[in-house]
Amino acid sequence: MAAEFKLSCVLFDLDGTLVDTAPDLLLCLNKALIQHGFESFSTTTVKPFISFGAVALVHETLKDHVSEDIKATVVETMLSIYENNIAEQSALFSGLADTLALIEVSGLKWGVVTNKRERFTQPLMAALNLTHRAACIISGDTTPNPKPHSDPMLEACKRAAVSPENCVYIGDAIHDIKAGYNANMKTLVALYGYLRDDDKPETWGADALIASPQQLTEWIESSLCL
Repeated sequence: MAAEFKLSCVLFDLDGTLVDTAPDLLLCLNKALIQHGFESFSTTTVKPFISFGAVALVHETLKDHVSEDIKATVVETMLSIYENNIAEQSALFSGLADTLALIEVSGLKWGVVTNKRERFTQPLMAALNLTHRAACIISGDTTPNPKPHSDPMLEACKRAAVSPENCVYIGDAIHDIKAGYNANMKTLVALYGYLRDDDKPETWGADALIASPQQLTEWIESSLCL
């Protein structure tokens, strides 16, 4: 018989789930495009690709119109600009400050598991004054395998000293839900994040679909009452 779920830790994807990083990322993308002689791009068009990283953003923007070498150069320029402008406009999604406060006052732990590289994750968390509050911060290059592999999820549990079976992971992409599932965690889809028009999150196998940070707070509250 499966062990009873007792929530002890809430783990977040970073971009599009915990922090709205789109304003900074898309501004840096357009600066890189202009620097290399391309026109700036509609941010609403490429915003859903943020969850898949800078390479995906640039490839979606330039598609097959230029060589892979040029795309790679644009990516490096974008990341260089971003590294120096990492939290100009980025902030917690509205309502998530209350969610984190509830987690902490309830004696639970919380942490971050992202495919963003440590080079960007750590400065961003520090800029938002979140580093000291998180029980763990796992980046895409912290473990040998990024999400959807279970490695980063299990490393997060190890650092936070919690059991995967008593964790919930919330993210806005299918690889987030697969990663949580692969680590035997409960999973939630952040519908308020950077989903694509053709995404079908109801088919991802998550335990719940979360429309807003306020709904996440309610989900946590209900879990504490079980």
